[in-house]
Amino acid sequence: MGETIKVGMADLKVCISPDAVTTLGLGSCVGIAIRDPVTKIGGLVHIMLPDSTQIKNNSNIPKFADTGISELVRQMVAKGARQSRMVAKIAGGAQMFAFQNKTEMVRIGERNVEATKKKLAEMKIPILAEDTGNCYGRTVVFYPETGDFVIRAVGKPQKVI
Repeated sequence: MGETIKVGMADLKVCISPDAVTTLGLGSCVGIAIRDPVTKIGGLVHIMLPDSTQIKNNSNIPKFADTGISELVRQMVAKGARQSRMVAKIAGGAQMFAFQNKTEMVRIGERNVEATKKKLAEMKIPILAEDTGNCYGRTVVFYPETGDFVIRAVGKPQKVI
């Protein structure tokens, strides 16, 4: 067993097996776990918002789906991973508040999932599994060695995707 590296909100980390990466508190945020199954290099980005172009003067790259996923892939390639072999798993994107109207702000979890899927498709990185939506938060641990993405939520059984 290696070290488990913590990824904060609007943050990303790359690790090499046997290390793992974890993040807490995925509500409307989305955790995107990517790995190269050959080199066992993996990483996790905890995005908060779908689109960096909607915010002026924001230099926090991992905060957004469009820039965070690109940066995670760039850092993984720098460590020896090949983008052509990369695969992804995603979790989060919950609807954390019960509102009657479906304004854009209220749909943030859903929009984060849509933006994540769009960016991964653009980069030709297939999504092997997902645990998204619903109305509860998640804590995740990703193991690049096996590709296991462990998902924990209060009052729910642990699942591995």
